[in-house]
Amino acid sequence: MALNSGILELDLHGLNQYGARVRVDAALKKAGPGIYRIRLIHGYQGGTALRNLVRSRYRSHPKVLRLECGLNPGVTELVLREF
Repeated sequence: MALNSGILELDLHGLNQYGARVRVDAALKKAGPGIYRIRLIHGYQGGTALRNLVRSRYRSHPKVLRLECGLNPGVTELVLREF
């Protein structure tokens, strides 16, 4: 877990789906008012299971305003509030 100016970064490489859910749920639970985004680095070349999990499960999470999937297909950002 790395914190960079209001963005909490989680590297999910090497985790299975259960482990990834546990890490993301914990980050969402402890994200205070100083955190406005959680950047999830899940990769994509080794398969898309983690990417699909993140994008389907957290799209409608009550703390998540929206998902942002930029130019890098291996990263998904959970926007918790506008900066």
